[in-house]
Amino acid sequence: MHFREKLQNYANLLISHGLNVQEGQCVNITGEIYHKELIQILVEAAYKKGAKFVNVDFIDPVLTKHRLDFSVCEEHLEYVPTYIPKKFEDFVEEGVAVLRLCGSEAPDILAHSSAQKINKMQGSIRKSLKKYYSEGVSKSKIQWTVAAAATPAWGKKVFPELEEKKAFEALWDEIFTICRCDKPSTIELWKEHNLLLKKRAKHLTDMQIKMLHFEGPGTDLRVYLSPKSIFKAGGDATENGIPFEANIPTEECFTTPDYRLTEGTVAVTRPVAVNGQLVKGLNLKFEQGKIVFFSASEGEDTFSAYIQNDPGASRLGEVALVGTDSPVFKSGRIFEEILYDENAACHIAIGSAYKFCIDGGSEMSQEELNAIGCNDSRVHTDFMISSEQVSVTAENFQGDSIKLIDNGKWSLHI
Repeated sequence: MHFREKLQNYANLLISHGLNVQEGQCVNITGEIYHKELIQILVEAAYKKGAKFVNVDFIDPVLTKHRLDFSVCEEHLEYVPTYIPKKFEDFVEEGVAVLRLCGSEAPDILAHSSAQKINKMQGSIRKSLKKYYSEGVSKSKIQWTVAAAATPAWGKKVFPELEEKKAFEALWDEIFTICRCDKPSTIELWKEHNLLLKKRAKHLTDMQIKMLHFEGPGTDLRVYLSPKSIFKAGGDATENGIPFEANIPTEECFTTPDYRLTEGTVAVTRPVAVNGQLVKGLNLKFEQGKIVFFSASEGEDTFSAYIQNDPGASRLGEVALVGTDSPVFKSGRIFEEILYDENAACHIAIGSAYKFCIDGGSEMSQEELNAIGCNDSRVHTDFMISSEQVSVTAENFQGDSIKLIDNGKWSLHI
């Protein structure tokens, strides 16, 4: 298949399978100006699926940098105009299908900006959108998808040995391969993949896991689950029964831990972009569910500011299992983009928890969720914690031990 065919295939996957746009539905697409070619194809595909109206929000990382650097008053960084949260709340009320494209034209543009300023600006935005995330996303009231679009600068980070144009092309090829868009039967392949993931997640739920024990170099971590924890994987569905795929790609089986009980140490195995700044060589220590110590070879100030967002920002909201059968892992590349790197390795997320990973969680009050250890925060970022040297053992509520992942590979047979 030629590039244009693969790009069209990718756009159809995002619109028809990811968002699963319904006739008469409105669509909102957000991406950088550099993503214009893909966005044009996406808009066409959405209208062909019957979309009533497609809105595109183009963003530019340079403008974000200008706000950080040239605002005359630091308090201005906390300002969020009321129309922004109103717009996202309208998405929930009107059942808008929401697509967000990641992959920056300037991935390092905030590398030397003030961590405190970035956190102040991003934290205020996340706080203003809390209702959208708690009602629309956590309760699956809308169809939403996060996907990626290649840029030359991102390509160069993933393929540093290539000149920029070749790196850009190589990154698109990798995206197409990982997302199964290099074959005409893309959507059929995704349906097969979803069946495998869902079968694995159901098996994990049925095991009634009490604790996941991660062991490897620098890692001896015990993550405890609630008796009501449910493993999720693959596509989801809205409360009206419309299926959608929140992340493309997705290779994980994930659930909500009890934020009060995490214990031990863990070495983060891949760099993570936090508020636009890369955190490398991160090591964490948990006691009674809270991060009590951390160190990093790069981005320590950024991470420190991040976990001070609110009380839940230093506790876990997610734990996910990923094996080395993942095509992202098999690529042998580190993407420095969370959507891809989280699907290469087991990971934990610091911050808000998914209510839909708790049996009956979407109908529970915040007090009921707190009582079973479901974390609440205005932030959520994944940190990868596995490699070919990390193993995961489960202990169920009956006291049995079951090896789930052995040196990176799934040992759970379904």
